[in-house]
Amino acid sequence: MFSERERERYKRQMMLFGDEGQERLKKAHIFIAGAGGLGSPVSLYLAVAGIGTLTIVDRDVVDQSNLNRQILHNDRDIGRKKTESAEEKLHAINPDIQIRAIDTTIEEKNASGLVGKADGIVDAMDNYPTRYLLNDIAIKKKIPLFHGAISGFYGQATTVIPGKTACLACIFPKAPPKEVFPVVGVTPGIIGMVQATEVLKYLLKSGELLTNRLFIWDGMQAHAEEICMERNPRCTACGSMSEIPENK
Repeated sequence: MFSERERERYKRQMMLFGDEGQERLKKAHIFIAGAGGLGSPVSLYLAVAGIGTLTIVDRDVVDQSNLNRQILHNDRDIGRKKTESAEEKLHAINPDIQIRAIDTTIEEKNASGLVGKADGIVDAMDNYPTRYLLNDIAIKKKIPLFHGAISGFYGQATTVIPGKTACLACIFPKAPPKEVFPVVGVTPGIIGMVQATEVLKYLLKSGELLTNRLFIWDGMQAHAEEICMERNPRCTACGSMSEIPENK
């Protein structure tokens, strides 16, 4: 059931997918790894869409150098924990959803517990070791992983359905070299919107997901393309996993 306020808030999107679709979103729990450049637009747009529970994990504090892209935060948040800032902003933008903001580092010893019973994982990280760990957790729990990454004016995204599609380790068998990469705020905005759209489509069971496809955005040319992928039967992460139905 929806309150009058919720019905008024969501009425334009409920024209698309009705009460049943909005109920799916309200019952959903999405885990977002990172409250930075990608995590900001993803969490904001999932919040306004009415995802019932958002868990956001980040260990950093807000720095002035974050503010060109991390739109959850502003000048007054400098020095605050990003999780505190994120929780405040998301509650303000939609008080009818639950926000679980956790100030910690995602590690092998705690990753599974942090994800808990979430329906999906959003990879909004900036390093591949943590991305591979999230990929492993998604495979273990048989839930989707919504990957995004950016550098400068360029970005990429894909959706992993464990046991059905290529996983992150299939697509990137080796991590690229660690680097401090340049970022312009519009790029995580675009890639974060792609990730948020993928989450909504998955939960609503509609549209065609970015599965077995790597979406690549070139902001300098205003050009998007995709690379088709296949699941690697010898993948060290998912190769031994039996196929499961998509979007069960």
